[in-house]
Amino acid sequence: MKMTDLEKLIKKIMNEAEANWEPVSYDEAKQMAEAELKAKKNTKHYETKTATKPKEKKTRPVVVSDEKKAIFETIIKNLDRCEGVERENIEILKENKLIQVTINNKTFKIDIIEQRPPKKK
Repeated sequence: MKMTDLEKLIKKIMNEAEANWEPVSYDEAKQMAEAELKAKKNTKHYETKTATKPKEKKTRPVVVSDEKKAIFETIIKNLDRCEGVERENIEILKENKLIQVTINNKTFKIDIIEQRPPKKK
């Protein structure tokens, strides 16, 4: 007669508990064995998923329109004309996109976003 994995595990749990002078009933050992088998089953499922090779992300070229570049340059040139703004307090965080300005210990960010044309229905 062949023993199932569950029966083998129940017997192992009962033997270990008895060796530690903490005997458990058959029902308690069965519950622990079922939980352990379920955990192993779930772990195997996740292991096979993580073993697969992740997809490589395609790099997309960032295209910045001439209008956006012109607006960005105009804002940078004219910011130091504003009252309380020093040239050293103007920082470009992202080229053609994000500008940070510090005035009187307050920090402001100017984000230039080109809006896409609406989708045609």
